[in-house]
Amino acid sequence: MLAGRMAGAQPRRLGILMMNMGGPKTQEDVAPFLSNIFRDTDIIKLPLQGVLGQLIARRRVDKVRRQYMQIGGGSPIEKWTRLQGDGMVRALDRASPATGPHRYYVGFRYTRPSMEHAVAAMLRDGIEHAVAFTQYQQFSGATTGSNLNELFRVQQRLDPGGRLRWSFIDRWGTHPGLVGAFADRVEAQVARLAEGVRGTTPILFSAHSLPLSTVDRGDPYVAEVGGTVAYVVAELRRRGVANPYRLTWQSAVGPVRWLGPQTDAAIKKYGAAGYTSLIVVPIAFTSDHIETLFELDIECREVAHAAGITQFLRAEALNAHPPFIDALAALVKEHIDAGFPTSTQLLLPDPGAESRDTLQTRQWIADQARRLAGDSGGQ
Repeated sequence: MLAGRMAGAQPRRLGILMMNMGGPKTQEDVAPFLSNIFRDTDIIKLPLQGVLGQLIARRRVDKVRRQYMQIGGGSPIEKWTRLQGDGMVRALDRASPATGPHRYYVGFRYTRPSMEHAVAAMLRDGIEHAVAFTQYQQFSGATTGSNLNELFRVQQRLDPGGRLRWSFIDRWGTHPGLVGAFADRVEAQVARLAEGVRGTTPILFSAHSLPLSTVDRGDPYVAEVGGTVAYVVAELRRRGVANPYRLTWQSAVGPVRWLGPQTDAAIKKYGAAGYTSLIVVPIAFTSDHIETLFELDIECREVAHAAGITQFLRAEALNAHPPFIDALAALVKEHIDAGFPTSTQLLLPDPGAESRDTLQTRQWIADQARRLAGDSGGQ
C-alpha cells in the first residue's frame, strides 16, 4: 500500500463517492442507458464501435424495456445505493467522529445521477477529501476501471486545480464483513431446502460475465470473483454448510465471445443430471437490479423449471442487510485509519494492452497518492 496520512488532524470535510454503473429509473431512460454502455470501450470493444455499438443498443431497447417492465418499470439500484449510503454514514459518524459528519454522494457511470453531478456537489459542499469507493467489490477494468476513467475526466473538467484530494477503495471482495453478509444470505436459502437434499443441492455463484478479450488482457476480475467465492465457501463450511458449488457467469451480450459457463446453461446441465433443487447466489452484485430481478428470478427460474428443478432458490441480494451496511462503514473507517492508502494492485498495469485513458487515470491516481504522502510529510 502507498499510504498518505494527513498531517495532524484528519480532513475536516470528508465525502464518499459511491460509484456504480447505475440503471434506468424509467422507460425513457433505457435507450440512453444502453447507448452509454455500448459506447464505453472499457466494457466492450467492437469494430466500428460508434456504429456497431449504437446499432446493438438500438436493437435492444424494446427488449430491455419489456424486461424492466417485468420488474416494476425501472431499476431499484439508486434506491438501494442511497439506503446503503445513509446507513454507512450514520455508522461512520458514530465510529469516526473526528472525520464527521460524513457525507456520501452517488455517481453512476451510465445513468443519473452522473459522476459529474456527484463531483459538482462535492465541490459545492466544500468537501476537502473525497474517497472514491467502488461498489463493485471485485475489480475489473470494465467496471471500476471505467468508473475511474470517467472520474478522472470529470475531475479535469470541474476541478483542474485539484481542490479535492482523492483516495480510493478499489476492491474489497474478501473483506470479512462482505463475506459474512454473503454467507448469511446463502445459509438462509440452504435452510429452506427439503431435508433430504439440504446437503447435496448445488450452489451456483453467478457473476456478471466479461468479454474474453478483457480476460486475456490480464484483467483481475475472474481471480477476484473466485477469491470472494472461496472466502464465502470457507465461511459456510465453518458454519456447517457443506453443499457442492460452482462459479458461473451471466449477462453476456453482443457479438464477441464472453466468459463461461453461462448460468442458464449450468442450470440446464444440473437439471439434466437429475438434480431437483438449486441455489443461485449473485456473488458480484451488492443490490438488486435487472441481473437479479429479471435474469435470475425470471429467466433462470423458467429455465430451471423446464429442466425439472422444482425448488429453485435465489439468495437475496445484500441490499440493506445490516451486516452489509456495517461492512461498508468498516471499509471506509479502515481506509481512514490506515491513512488513505492507495492499493498497489490499482497501480499495477494489466499485462496486456491498455487504453490511453486507463494509463492517464493510473498516473492521476499515483499523483493523488504522492500528494497525500506529501501532506503527511512523506510518512
